[in-house]
Amino acid sequence: MVKSYLKYEHSKTFALINSTTSNVVWTPDSNVAPASIPSTGGGRAVAAANEEVLCWDVKKGELLSRWRSSDCKAQVSAIAQSRADQDIFAVGYEDGSIRLWDSKIAAVIVSFNGHRSAVTGLAFDATGVRLASGSKDTDVIIWDLIAEVGQVRLRGHKDQITAVHFLNPTTESDEPTKNGQSDEADGLGLSSDLLLTTGKDALIKVWDIPSQHCIETHVAQSNGECWAMGVTPDASGCITAGNDGELKVWSIDAGERRRVSGHAGDQSEVKILRVRGTIYRQGRDRTLEVSFHPTADYFAVHGLEKSVEIWRIRSETEVQKSMARQRKRRREKSAKGASDGGGYVDEMVEALEDTRRPSASDYFVPYVVIRTGGKVRSMHWAGKRSKQSIQILVSDTNNQLELYKLTAKDTHKKNKSEGEPEYTRIFGVDMPGHRTDIRSLSLSSDDKMLASASSGSLKIWNARTQNCIRTFECGYALCCAFLPGDKIVVIGTKSGELELFDVTSAAMIDKIQAHEGSIWTLQVHPDGKSLVTGGAEKCAKFWNFEVSQEIIPGTRRTTPRLRLVHTRTLKVTDEILSLRISPDSRLLALALLDNTVKVFFVDSLKLFLNLYGHKLPVLNMDISFDSKMIVTCSADKNVRLWGLDFGDCHKALFAHQDSIMQVAFVPQNHDGNGHHFFSASKDRVIKYWDGDKFEQIQRLDGHHGEIWALAISHSGEFLVSAGHDKSIRIWEQTDEQIFLEEERERELEEMYESTLTTSLDKEAAEGEDGNEAAAAGKTTIDTLKAGEKIAEALELGIADLELMREWHAARESQPNVAPPPRNPLYLALGNISAERYVLNVLQRIKASALQDALLVLPFSTLPALFTFLNLFASQSQNIPLTCRILFFMLKTHHRQLVASKTMRPMLEKIRLNLRRALMQQKNQMGFNLAALRVVGERVRQTGVHDFVDEEAWNQSEVEDKGRKKRGFIDVA
Repeated sequence: MVKSYLKYEHSKTFALINSTTSNVVWTPDSNVAPASIPSTGGGRAVAAANEEVLCWDVKKGELLSRWRSSDCKAQVSAIAQSRADQDIFAVGYEDGSIRLWDSKIAAVIVSFNGHRSAVTGLAFDATGVRLASGSKDTDVIIWDLIAEVGQVRLRGHKDQITAVHFLNPTTESDEPTKNGQSDEADGLGLSSDLLLTTGKDALIKVWDIPSQHCIETHVAQSNGECWAMGVTPDASGCITAGNDGELKVWSIDAGERRRVSGHAGDQSEVKILRVRGTIYRQGRDRTLEVSFHPTADYFAVHGLEKSVEIWRIRSETEVQKSMARQRKRRREKSAKGASDGGGYVDEMVEALEDTRRPSASDYFVPYVVIRTGGKVRSMHWAGKRSKQSIQILVSDTNNQLELYKLTAKDTHKKNKSEGEPEYTRIFGVDMPGHRTDIRSLSLSSDDKMLASASSGSLKIWNARTQNCIRTFECGYALCCAFLPGDKIVVIGTKSGELELFDVTSAAMIDKIQAHEGSIWTLQVHPDGKSLVTGGAEKCAKFWNFEVSQEIIPGTRRTTPRLRLVHTRTLKVTDEILSLRISPDSRLLALALLDNTVKVFFVDSLKLFLNLYGHKLPVLNMDISFDSKMIVTCSADKNVRLWGLDFGDCHKALFAHQDSIMQVAFVPQNHDGNGHHFFSASKDRVIKYWDGDKFEQIQRLDGHHGEIWALAISHSGEFLVSAGHDKSIRIWEQTDEQIFLEEERERELEEMYESTLTTSLDKEAAEGEDGNEAAAAGKTTIDTLKAGEKIAEALELGIADLELMREWHAARESQPNVAPPPRNPLYLALGNISAERYVLNVLQRIKASALQDALLVLPFSTLPALFTFLNLFASQSQNIPLTCRILFFMLKTHHRQLVASKTMRPMLEKIRLNLRRALMQQKNQMGFNLAALRVVGERVRQTGVHDFVDEEAWNQSEVEDKGRKKRGFIDVA
């Protein structure tokens, strides 16, 4: 009988506030919160968290919603919010896919897949119907959000795209048309069809979307890559940023091209972008982001350091006043120096200075530098602008969000004694996560609490609700454990101290200098009465738990207090990296830095076994529930299973692609799984093994960084892991059974699919021509499967059509002939027709993947496809889809169709049927519009009444009665 195992699946992720792969977006309370959640006034922060997007209440620090797509495991790399509909967010991922989320319901509306690598920039146009995306594959793609297709792929940059932006300015040159309306009234003006992009190739480009060409290219930075771009809210200018703190200022005049485009002549001299100067920020590192305030005259820049620089944009009046003051100071200086004989030279310099035009440094001046709690990854302007203050949301690389408030400059007050503007951190989201990597995990005896320790903090979590119960400040923690009773947690630090924390009172009980070097490992004795620690001091120390009565200061009362008392010391030849006591309390295993594992008797501390075999130090180990087997993991990427009776190596397994950080047996023996164990590695994978058969049961993928810690529940029903991505993940055991053969087949299929898509991407990249514009498609496994489904449906459908045609022909001579046996698939679906089945297959394919699926079809299937398109047109079934497929296939196979004589009659039939169907729809729509106008007019007539004030009406009647009537007389 084939043995089956129970499957472990990822269930929950927590302890992560924001990841460093993407930007953060601030939005008001009303935009992303359901109506049931009240507004708190701090706004919402939409931040990436590995493969998820989290929406945080900035004021309360609470998680409001979690956006996760079940079919996506790649990390989020870019987030953008639509200006037209602020409930819509575009999220780009590292696998090149893009998903549009509705924040109200936390659901995906549309998904696109066109890039071959991570999406680095997203931008909506002003109307919210188009989306531009830039990627590390150097391409820019324009997406049509209404038709759900990619319009065009723009090529021109030679390195990663760093910023994209639609130009939608409202310029004074926008003259009304003959209808009295501006070209931009419908959002389709020329200026809205311009796209601005920057890349690491230090170029800034202007693209004309209708003609699908780059119309301008400039060198953005003089000293290397261009890393960021910020565009003013009115799109009249932009700033590009690169290395060494260099900021280059550009003016944008999209209306200039419109003015000249109506006139004949050479337009090569027309420039939309013009350099206005260069300014330098305080930090000399690489600039990561430039952002203009949407309403106030400020912009913010930041680099890799712990600061955000706020710059102020002066008005024209301020610049003139500043220049006048400078000229006045120069005159005073020249008057003093006139007696030195340099008067003529000073007059010449003064004359030149008087004619100087204002430079970029005159308009843009440093305002304040905000010092943040960590290195800045992203920022976003927040809050409604007031005259007194502005707010900015900062996302740090150490897993926290901060909201700062700074005083705005009052340009109307003439206060010369103004100091540096003040800023304060008003809100922050930092409690639900660690600032640094989690180094150790420990579960309480009832599996209800989880302790996670990192450098500087120890946190206690509710394992069921994932809420943070307690947070303690501590040293650089390397290991931790719950003491018996689950009320006290002990941690070992890098400085050699043991720190004890009381969970109930939220206080540190004791701090002991236990070792001279780092404490790498500790374990509580199975009897619950003592503790063993080991570290860099080349010794293992035994500590007993003692409860002593301490007098409360100022009173005669006493309180019990736990103390650790050092009892024994076991000295060894090298540093101890890991130690384990067998569940039967008989043996103590020590893993040393010399690649060996030494096993001692606990009572006499005499050497029992020496385990040799690993080529690099053993980083962790565990002993099975029956104390008969020990598993060790090493930096040599191997896992070894040993018998504790004679120290024989049962099996050596090449388990991972990098150092294995931790292994752990299932603590209890349920259904014979007592010798099953888990291994976690720096290759970001957790593996589930059968220690008796020496086979891999399951592979658990999910972490996006090295896995440092692993803990298994005492019941064996779930395990917890933590890693470099600062997230804690819970993997729960399900009732689903898995078989080793099926699991191996599934892994081989995944490997084949990944290599297939990689090879297809390489072929597509090699087959690209040098054109600036190309199709915005990408071959994926989904599109290949969809294309195969279409081909299969066409094959079945053509056979069924031929069968039914023969039956109808036979019925003309024999009316009572029995219907032929059709394909069982059609009968199972309710005896539907072949064309209905083909249409259902086409309708089930996503609109964004339809074109790529049609590209899979060979030219030989076109007659069958056109046969069904003719049937769809004649029966008026889904005319938009029919037209879309027809036009795409005509465009793709144009040359072959023109050369084919057999396709002409079929295309002529399709043309006639389509025209008739479209005419019917046109007449129907015209009739419906006319009827709606009539109904609307009747509603207006019956529903609109003139309002008359009764008191005013009565007053006017009284006045009319009191007024004398006009008399008529005859004039002879």
